[in-house]
Amino acid sequence: MLNLWSNSVVLALEASTAAGSVALWVHGVLVGERNVVMGVGREDRLFPAIQSLLADAALDPSAIGAIVCGEGPGSFTSLRIAGALAKGLAHGVKCPLYAAPSLLIAAASVPAEAPAFGAGARGVVHADALRGECYVLPVERGGDGVVRAVGPLARLQGSALRQQFLPEERVALGASLACPDDVSVSPHVSMLPNATGEWQYQPVDLATWEPTYGRLAEAQVKWEATHGTPLPSR
Repeated sequence: MLNLWSNSVVLALEASTAAGSVALWVHGVLVGERNVVMGVGREDRLFPAIQSLLADAALDPSAIGAIVCGEGPGSFTSLRIAGALAKGLAHGVKCPLYAAPSLLIAAASVPAEAPAFGAGARGVVHADALRGECYVLPVERGGDGVVRAVGPLARLQGSALRQQFLPEERVALGASLACPDDVSVSPHVSMLPNATGEWQYQPVDLATWEPTYGRLAEAQVKWEATHGTPLPSR
């Protein structure tokens, strides 16, 4: 089975946190990357960043052979923007879309000199999930620096995270309320080649795929609590 890197042009975007990023590879070589600031109320900067990358590489959007989108969990609004943009582009240029776990991209973004995740080491990447909880993904870094998930994505109470994993085993996605002294990292999508797994062999279904939000949006939780019924899907 071919993986996404068999495509001549690969575009990737990640927006699970306020530190969004976009990157472009041509024949396996990273030819450009951009950092974008995400957040509620901010103008869309992902699409202009993609346009800029393609223009600098003298490529038309139709040249894109595959798109990768960080699937979350993370910021509901930013993930929805990135997911919708990735699906729209993939549909428009008729290319496959792959969904990479954002916490795995974050693990691949941990500097080699960081005290966590040395070669051959296992640990966890975690992110705040609100309500005193954390999203947690167990990972392993190989001797070549490539990281892979060694367990499923989970949601733990902050106290359970501290009890189950030592400080040197933990890396936080952004600032952590549960473990404020942990090494902090942002998931930069340019590090995608160092994040391996089944995700890169299995394109998603454009008709049904949605980012992994991790939990319901706060607005939906409040609406359902007020009305005492699930929010209608349509």
